[in-house]
Amino acid sequence: MHWQVGGVRVTKVVELESTGGSRFLLPQATPEEVQKIDWLAPHFADERGRLKLSVHALVIETPERRIIVDTCLGNDKQGRAIPHWNERQGSFLADLAAAGYPAESIDTVLCTHLHVDHVGWNTRLVEGAWVPTFPQARYIFGRREFEHWQAQQTDPLGRADQRTVFEDSVRPILDAGLAELVETDHQLCPEVRLMPTHGHTPGHVSVCISSNGEDAIITGDLAHHPCQMAHPHWNSTADMDPPAAEATRRGFFAGLAGKPVLVIGTHFAGPTAGRVQRHGDGFRLLVCSA
Repeated sequence: MHWQVGGVRVTKVVELESTGGSRFLLPQATPEEVQKIDWLAPHFADERGRLKLSVHALVIETPERRIIVDTCLGNDKQGRAIPHWNERQGSFLADLAAAGYPAESIDTVLCTHLHVDHVGWNTRLVEGAWVPTFPQARYIFGRREFEHWQAQQTDPLGRADQRTVFEDSVRPILDAGLAELVETDHQLCPEVRLMPTHGHTPGHVSVCISSNGEDAIITGDLAHHPCQMAHPHWNSTADMDPPAAEATRRGFFAGLAGKPVLVIGTHFAGPTAGRVQRHGDGFRLLVCSA
């Protein structure tokens, strides 16, 4: 699946899709409540009100750059809090190559934040050691985000699983000299810049694309699912600062409502992208075909 934004091509490469089992992430999104949001089915929920979610990467190809945004879960990882995210043996790299982007062709890896499902393919296991998956790339981490998770490595109250994620998917990038720490409004190239969207994590960013008068935004985890457009107060259990996360969502969707900006959801399943419209007391996603 891909979208054209002026002279920029955005391609979605899926690692994992699921239906249901998301109550731990969005506890207010009960099947009964989801069924009341009639525009979610069939793309984003099934007829029983079960949410559909996706873990995927997005490749931004500009005239000069090949940028992969968020690198999913990865193979061979251990110590993950969700059991089926451990010891994965998926075909993500082959699928990425089949889409026209072999790992060695990527020149930039950009992580919207450093949670487990956004950094996994930063590294791969080779002869018992974690090595950078994209050897020709610079890895872009937000400075504020990086410093937060680095501090967690020595915090006895920090989550053990997140410390493991840092050790196998972030630290090897530092050790290889491939990391670049940037501010939350960093401009990567003429067509791509970061936008601060804090709340989910301290240094969370979204990704803005502008080319030839057309615009798109990759959300990251400011919203995990389109149901949060209808109900911006439905916080994820993974949101570190729930009031800030809600405020970010409300401001984000209100600012885009009625504008010709393509919103590409980092965890939105199915068609994944659309334009924001006001709908009752909230918003909805008007799906755009890839």
